[in-house]
Amino acid sequence: MSASADSTEHDDGVLRVATYNIHKGVQGIGPTRRLEIHNLALAVDTLDADIVCLQEVRMVNRREADFFSLWPQVPQAEFLAPEGYEAVYSTNAVTKHGEHGNALLSRWPIIKHCHEDMSDHRFEQRGLLHVEILIGEVPLHAIVVHFGLIPASRLRQTAQLQRYIAREVPIDAPVIVAGDFNDWGTQVKKLLRAEALHSFEGPRTFTYPSRLPVVQLDHIYARGMEPLGLAAPRGRAWSRMSDHLPLIAEFRMRAGA
Repeated sequence: MSASADSTEHDDGVLRVATYNIHKGVQGIGPTRRLEIHNLALAVDTLDADIVCLQEVRMVNRREADFFSLWPQVPQAEFLAPEGYEAVYSTNAVTKHGEHGNALLSRWPIIKHCHEDMSDHRFEQRGLLHVEILIGEVPLHAIVVHFGLIPASRLRQTAQLQRYIAREVPIDAPVIVAGDFNDWGTQVKKLLRAEALHSFEGPRTFTYPSRLPVVQLDHIYARGMEPLGLAAPRGRAWSRMSDHLPLIAEFRMRAGA
């Protein structure tokens, strides 16, 4: 799989999945901050993914809407969705000026979706977005997460994710869990193996910080699918749009899944 992530052709039976923390569509701080949501819309389109999992997506922000004359008139999830895609959003955090959370964009029909609060303490509002997608005739469960900054919180959120999957996802159903895990080590990865959720083996594909990536905070885990390839696009344009790089994975759904 090319690390350029700009292919527009898909092999039969190959599912292309991306995860991207978009940093709320704005880079920088204070009066010199810049609006990147328009560039991000072009970037998401070039990923050419069947499913795009997004974190730090703004539903509304009144302060930024007043500051930027080109602030989109629709929520960011809808604005970022390429033509023909469905967009689903769920709020994780409510702030003084608006709210933000996780989103999923899908080239395939969406059957249903729901949200679960994963906040571990009052200083970090976190959640998961669960979307059931019909891939051909097979329902696929896609879960978008954004874990906390504190290691102990991430362990508790992993345990909550495990309970959620056991409760809400049929044992024989293919499932993807993607997002920003904020995990600098391998603890989350080891725990998720108990649910037969596996990430790609081999060297890590670094995604953070985008200007000089040294760690992989973003992951795509899967059950019931064959992993084919993993990549993160690099370059100055990508490093300007967010503090994270997008991560793109390709899978082949197994027969009988």
